[in-house]
Amino acid sequence: MSAQLKEWGSQISLLEAKMDNLSADMKIKRTHEIQALRAKQHAASDQMEVLGKESGESWEQVKLTADKIWNDLKIGLADAQSKFK
Repeated sequence: MSAQLKEWGSQISLLEAKMDNLSADMKIKRTHEIQALRAKQHAASDQMEVLGKESGESWEQVKLTADKIWNDLKIGLADAQSKFK
């Protein structure tokens, strides 16, 4: 999971690099999307840390939250990538 988070971080960085070729209006719009992706990436990373520290019932609750954040990041990144093509 850690490797996947790093990979997604690299993909977000690639999207940031592609912003140089956009118009000013599109840069603003895409900047907000990338900021949202970075926030999701950080939230996923934080949840992974918490998950590693929990056990038992607490672990199950944290895992459910981590799974949702993970899925949101995955979907958000795929959506952003489709807009940059």
